Amino acid sequence: MTESFGTMLKQARDVRGLSAVGVARAAGISAAYLNRLENGGVKHPSPHVLHQLSQALAIPYDELMRLSGYPVPGQTAQTGFDARAVAAALFADVTDDERDELLEYLAWYRARKISRRAIWPSN
Repeated sequence: MTESFGTMLKQARDVRGLSAVGVARAAGISAAYLNRLENGGVKHPSPHVLHQLSQALAIPYDELMRLSGYPVPGQTAQTGFDARAVAAALFADVTDDERDELLEYLAWYRARKISRRAIWPSN
């Protein structure tokens, strides 16, 4: 299991505005165990725990299985963080207003990065 797995769990929790205690309770695990998952202290969570987390965080179960190193039927043996798949899962329930705000922020952020490069070009 990669560090990205724990990072993704925490990001999913943050995006949804959920507390660690609330997610742990919904997943039927302790907050301490969730903390260990988020910080890479658990190397191989059980499929049952992954299923419970997928429901608590609204992330596809097969994506959590794949990120944890389990083989997923119908997918090639691929390990590692698939940012697009995770982003799609994290933002599947975004409202139209939230999407518009995110796009506006992204445009501002990218413009800021471009203007910084124009001021301080790298060698």
